[in-house]
Amino acid sequence: MKLSKSILSIGSALLLASSVNAEKIVCEGSSTVGPIAKAFAEYFMAKNEDVSVTVSESGSGNGAKALVNNTCSVATMSRNIKDKEFKAAAENGVQACPHVVALDGIAIAVHKSNPVKNLTLAQLKDIYLGKITNWSELGGTNGKIIVITRDTNSGTFETFNKLVMKKEKIVNKAEVVGSNGQARSRITTTKNAIAYVGVGFLEGVKALTVNGVEATPDTIRSGAYAIARPLYMYTNGYPKIGTPVYNFVTLHLSEDGQEMVEELGFIPVTNY
Repeated sequence: MKLSKSILSIGSALLLASSVNAEKIVCEGSSTVGPIAKAFAEYFMAKNEDVSVTVSESGSGNGAKALVNNTCSVATMSRNIKDKEFKAAAENGVQACPHVVALDGIAIAVHKSNPVKNLTLAQLKDIYLGKITNWSELGGTNGKIIVITRDTNSGTFETFNKLVMKKEKIVNKAEVVGSNGQARSRITTTKNAIAYVGVGFLEGVKALTVNGVEATPDTIRSGAYAIARPLYMYTNGYPKIGTPVYNFVTLHLSEDGQEMVEELGFIPVTNY
């Protein structure tokens, strides 16, 4: 099953069905999980004409807020929910229930013309601390490194900050972008830039190995690739079996769901 090209061109906050009588599933959160949610939505509504699904990509933090405030059916998040978010949800009568829908590696992306092939975690951290500032220091051509990062509301930022930066502050001169797509776009047009993106967002850019390990499904599953994380859909409690929300958040466990996850460049949790 090939995904239709329309999935990849859907806007960041798109109404995928408009029937006023349809049951509604509202997805809010991560731009990383967004392509999965959009693919699932298109597939799901084709199978269930009485269900409307909307998908917004405002960041994992906003997905958590929507879950806490009970304003979404599904919070899409590229990180685990924080203790303070879980507590706030509980205080509002919401039980944050995680569903791991895929695995993802955070790839280090550079322009295709960049001759550098590998960075150690230490070198990567030093770039983002502002200690390494020129590609020539890394065996590349002379050129000031343009550092691209994500906003702090991003789950991708949270993971990078934890696994690479060890929560040390990213250099102030770093350019902040709002999504994986924006980071990729910046790399494609900027010869000396570096960014971190989900492995599903590498079209048109070059991914560096990290500590000599390429971000592949096998290395991400095994833990050999150092910058990886699960991708989540959170619901308010475990949805009742057979309900539209249950069928939506368990779609990744089907063969079609696995194929959609794979076609989007992520790593499925099933293996048919």
